[in-house]
Amino acid sequence: MVDRIADPWGPRTPYGPGQPWPVRVDSFLADGHTEADVQRWVPTASILHSNGDAMDIAVRDGRIVGVRGRAGDRINHGRLDPKDLYGWQANHSPDRLRRPLVRDGDRLVETDWDTAMGRIVARSKELLDGPGGWGHFGFYTSGQLFLEEYYTLSVIGKAGIGTPHMDGNTRLCTATAAAAMKASFGTDGQPGSYTDVDHCDAIALWGHNVAETQTVLWMRMLDRRRGPNPPAMLAVDPRATPVAREADVHLALRNGTNMALLNGLLRELIHRGWYDEEYVRAHTIGFEELCRVVEDYPVPKVAEICDLPARDIERAAELLGHSSRLLSTVLQGFYQSNQATAAACQVNNLHLIRGMIGRPGAGLYQMNGQPTAQNNRECGADGDLPGLRNWENEEHVAELARLWNVEVDTIPHWSPPTHAMQIFRYAEQGSIKLLWVSATNPAVSLPDLARIRRILAKPELFLVVQDLFRTETAELADVVLPAATWGEKTGTFTSVDRTVHISEKAVDPPGEARADLDIFLDYARRMDFRDSAGNPLIRWTGPEEVFEAWKECSRGRPCDYTAITYERLRAGGIQWPCTDEHPDGTERLYTDGVFNTDPDYCETYGHDLVTGAELLPDEYRAKQPGGRAFLHAVPYQPSPEVASDEYPLLLTTGRTVYQFHTRTKTGRAPQLVHAAPETWVELSAADADRLGVREGDLVRVESPRGAVRGRARICGVRPGVVFVPFHYGYWDAPDADGHTRAANELTITAWDPVSKQPIFKVAAVRVVREADSGGRPSPAPTVGGPAPVAGADVPATVGGPGAEAHSEVA
Repeated sequence: MVDRIADPWGPRTPYGPGQPWPVRVDSFLADGHTEADVQRWVPTASILHSNGDAMDIAVRDGRIVGVRGRAGDRINHGRLDPKDLYGWQANHSPDRLRRPLVRDGDRLVETDWDTAMGRIVARSKELLDGPGGWGHFGFYTSGQLFLEEYYTLSVIGKAGIGTPHMDGNTRLCTATAAAAMKASFGTDGQPGSYTDVDHCDAIALWGHNVAETQTVLWMRMLDRRRGPNPPAMLAVDPRATPVAREADVHLALRNGTNMALLNGLLRELIHRGWYDEEYVRAHTIGFEELCRVVEDYPVPKVAEICDLPARDIERAAELLGHSSRLLSTVLQGFYQSNQATAAACQVNNLHLIRGMIGRPGAGLYQMNGQPTAQNNRECGADGDLPGLRNWENEEHVAELARLWNVEVDTIPHWSPPTHAMQIFRYAEQGSIKLLWVSATNPAVSLPDLARIRRILAKPELFLVVQDLFRTETAELADVVLPAATWGEKTGTFTSVDRTVHISEKAVDPPGEARADLDIFLDYARRMDFRDSAGNPLIRWTGPEEVFEAWKECSRGRPCDYTAITYERLRAGGIQWPCTDEHPDGTERLYTDGVFNTDPDYCETYGHDLVTGAELLPDEYRAKQPGGRAFLHAVPYQPSPEVASDEYPLLLTTGRTVYQFHTRTKTGRAPQLVHAAPETWVELSAADADRLGVREGDLVRVESPRGAVRGRARICGVRPGVVFVPFHYGYWDAPDADGHTRAANELTITAWDPVSKQPIFKVAAVRVVREADSGGRPSPAPTVGGPAPVAGADVPATVGGPGAEAHSEVA
């Protein structure tokens, strides 16, 4: 077997354009087990990244003993990434939560479910019956749960309690993807298909280290690149990631200048006539304004703003302009940076003006960072309404009221939904008095962590945490509920290209742990939520019943699931929309050039991309979109925090292929822990030389908000930029003086005006050398990462730092 730590992507299986991607089945069985030992194989898909890799769980004697890829699935053709192969071992971790915990003074003590739920229900009823009612509740969830759990939580929050204060850590990783697609196309939902890799002649990766965040998708790209007639590749990233090293053109731009770059590239395409005039005229609105705005971004000006060679910008424009089947992918390098939604919309613009949408190879992935983020958005457990409905559209709200049989005014729609950062602000101010956190770890994942910990520790905040382990957040809770995870419960979830998979229960959860769905149903029963007729608001009792109820909620909406069943999903993934008219699902959206922008159908009436102000329904209708897509034009603006004399460097954060988010699961898988055991700090050779830092030296990174320590890695990050992976938490060897390994000690409290996604990729910092390496090697010698500079005293590396389970943020 190939060492999938040393080689995260495994052997190549080259293929050419239009050919099927060859099958390669990856597997891992623990403790000397063989396939002959396996008693059952149970279908599932990965929840350790957003790619949607289908797999089977190996079960023997009631325990998970391994996994294998599903050869016939449309997503991965049998391949698995290192986290898929090894991360399941965390299910067996001896420190799993097995019984509920409640606070007794300054400690958490074990109790029974009746006591734990009794405390939550008593506080809930006290708040609902008092002044302010629904306004005192906040729900903060994840991109890790199943569709059935999100939909149930959505009904509880929006129709049971009636609070708008619902969001998830999807706000940190995928909010901009949704916002950009709504803004350009009218509704959420990826236009393309993963099979676009099989047909494209060019791939552009915009702030997306796909090699480490969605490694199976990268395998597909590499296999095309090693086959006949390979696609050209463009990478936009300040770091020399594996993607950047593979690319034909790498634009290592200055953090926070994505908008200027895209404006310049669009100007070049328009000036050189590399656009589809007929498509633009028939299927878009706003081309004249786009031309006017981008005219102010000639290549020399963009080169200065982005600190790039002008010729490299021109080469990128040529690669984009000469392609006939362009595939673009976008992720956190854009979503967590300055002008996030506006920049992501510019990638949409690029595809729209070239007519590169809705046909094989001409694909667009506004990627997700988490495996079930798409379901959170679809089901409305975040700031959206279920079924991709428009909270400002009275008929959309009335549809939900009829479906749930509640009064229209019960469903919050009188103002914009409350985004995550505002939820924590309300908790800080004291208006939110009960905060229910499920499957995420905000004490590590949110920006400006010292502030977040103070909020979560407020004695007047009743904090409920539902998770697998005693995370940093759980330690601050009033009640901790032990949850089941993947492999221990049944449900469905949807990947980036709208492929729905089923994950079946393979084994029982440990101790008294319960499925998240069962916890939410128990809460609804104890709260005795009722509909307008006096019947129980939530009448379902198991996951398949929830799925059938969800199908009715999705009927006629862009994410229509009505022809999907559990039985059909057991044979493999199916894309939505899937209806009686399209029973096999829909591979690509907008094939006819008609977009979801009709005022009666769209998911939003739009925003000012500079200020975030919502447009009024009448303003939107006056545009008469008529099924045409919107081309949005916005000038570049500098980041809210830039380098200074005191803090001369710019911080960016990100992932490693071996860990996921706050490592709640991957940090308990031996192979993954060994591969990337602790944090590190990446510096360019030029900055390291100026600071007197050598490979492996202990350095301190400081911002106006805090400090982080880690060992230095001298590598291919651009000068002036510091990279720190965000996986490592407050408990990862904090120093006596309080310095930790958590990158978000450094990041700023600021967010995009439209998507409300925090800006993790731009913060001003300085670096101080504290101690030499003392002969110590690089902090993670087998971690994939940018290659060390020549002469560095460290073993050769493979890959680079890029992307865990129940408790994570993207």
